[in-house]
Amino acid sequence: MKSLNFKIILSILGLATMLNGLFMLLAIPFSIYHQEKAANGILTAGILTIFFGFLLWFFNRKASKNLGKKEGYMIVTFGWILLALTGTLPYLFTNSIHTFTDAFFETMSGYSTTGASIVNNIESLPKGILFWRSATHWIGGMGIIVLTIAILPLLGIGGMQLFMAEVPGITYDKLHPRITETAKRLWLIYFGLTIAEFLLLKLAGMTWFDAINHAMSTMSTGGFSTKNASLAHWNHAPLIQYIVIFFMFVAGTNFVLTYFMLKGNFKKIVNNEEFKYYLTGLIGISFIVTILILFYQDPNLKTTIIDLKPFGEVESAIRHALFQVVAILTTTGFVSADYTMWNSLATILIFSLFLIGGSAGSTAGGIKIVRHIIIIKNSLLEIKKLLHPNAIIRVRYDGKSIHQHIVFNILSFFVLYMLIFILGSIILTFFGLDFISAMSATASSLSNVGPALGSVSPVNNYAHLSDHAKLFCSFLMLIGRLELFTVLVLFTPYFWKKN
Repeated sequence: MKSLNFKIILSILGLATMLNGLFMLLAIPFSIYHQEKAANGILTAGILTIFFGFLLWFFNRKASKNLGKKEGYMIVTFGWILLALTGTLPYLFTNSIHTFTDAFFETMSGYSTTGASIVNNIESLPKGILFWRSATHWIGGMGIIVLTIAILPLLGIGGMQLFMAEVPGITYDKLHPRITETAKRLWLIYFGLTIAEFLLLKLAGMTWFDAINHAMSTMSTGGFSTKNASLAHWNHAPLIQYIVIFFMFVAGTNFVLTYFMLKGNFKKIVNNEEFKYYLTGLIGISFIVTILILFYQDPNLKTTIIDLKPFGEVESAIRHALFQVVAILTTTGFVSADYTMWNSLATILIFSLFLIGGSAGSTAGGIKIVRHIIIIKNSLLEIKKLLHPNAIIRVRYDGKSIHQHIVFNILSFFVLYMLIFILGSIILTFFGLDFISAMSATASSLSNVGPALGSVSPVNNYAHLSDHAKLFCSFLMLIGRLELFTVLVLFTPYFWKKN
């Protein structure tokens, strides 16, 4: 009978925690440069986090190197929780956020790349804390677990179980046959794109501090901004918003396709079915929203239309429609305009994007486009089988037949996702939210979007929620980030049985 290897779990959690502490220390130069007292609090938080991680690793470093699926699921789930718990320390030690519940909500929102916030005056936060806030996005975007598995072979531990738990999906394409090399290349692409966006935003007129923060938030599809108005702060600078739109689109694309693009293998991109739907869907929905904006003017947009006639109003409508559609579909959650002020049809279209999500293998959240494609194809096949009941027909994706167990997995995921959405909405209503706010907050947290509708719209935040509601939303963010099964499997009796 095989039991769980708790020592290896604690050892790897220690490594991840030490890395988390090192990232905290990166925020100190920003506080020192701006002559902030927050530097001391951030330093204390970083040292304590590193020390705690070191203890976990040191006392379990001689553990058996046997790492199975169960250990992988536990490391990823508890790793995210531990990172969120230690990630609260910079907020608490600098008194930037006063209560643990609020700090935990903000930190989980960061690591899960949700972007929902309880901070009412973002611009009043110390620069070091603002950097740490964006850094939690960047760490969570690709997954610090993926970073950790790049060094596990040095300890004689394989990383496949961790990688499959952290990046669940239906595709088995790899950038490299060795999982460690895959992790390294993913991070190299991720880092390179972040630097590229940082440089372009700086050239377009952002300050270097705003540019690096928004680059980290964009590539992680997170949505934390350094400004109270989010990207609406730069409505006077269309180039900045177009740059962010492009990188949100890239971040919501399968990173494997991005790798092939950088290698010049455009055939892989052109032939990818999910990418076709992703691109055409963005263009189509953005076009519809643009028409709705032009015919039903948004009061916010009237103040942002440039003076160039007769194309100023049209350009502004196109830009804001495209920006919000890309931001919501990729679950980035940046805001250039209050989309709840648009007409009802536009608002419903925007809300529907909450439940779609970006591409599989991207940093985006949500159900993912590929799952929707396969669910629709399977439904159409079931209709066809009514006419040809004896026919053996399989769902095809990218020209290949999909195994039935994968279809069942996707259907199970979708049913579970919608069930959690319904139950979550009911629970948040019980915690005091109105129907629209509860429903949209659940969808936003579960899909890692950030802004929602009602009392949690783009012009509001989650500060008014009760502590219980904040903790529940944090749980939704966690299971949404890890795509349900990775976390929920721990609640089943089968997981804890010896086998």
